[in-house]
Amino acid sequence: MTAAVSVSPPQKKKLPAGLPREWYEAHNRRLKAMRLAISLLDAGTYDAKRATNRKIRTMAVRTGIHRPSNTTCRMVRGLIADR
Repeated sequence: MTAAVSVSPPQKKKLPAGLPREWYEAHNRRLKAMRLAISLLDAGTYDAKRATNRKIRTMAVRTGIHRPSNTTCRMVRGLIADR
């Protein structure tokens, strides 16, 4: 029997102040896309063609992430394709 390992999430750092709003939006979109891409890869979706908007949005619901936009879904497919 294997002992359970407790994994804690990395420490969050404060974002730099004074940048344009678009920078923060793009930054948060990239983070969401990375979290979703990792979840899809862990679930066995290794091909970007099979990562449909519906599948990505279903994974978002399962992992407790707000519904991604079409742009975020495209970013997720791009990340999966680049792996």
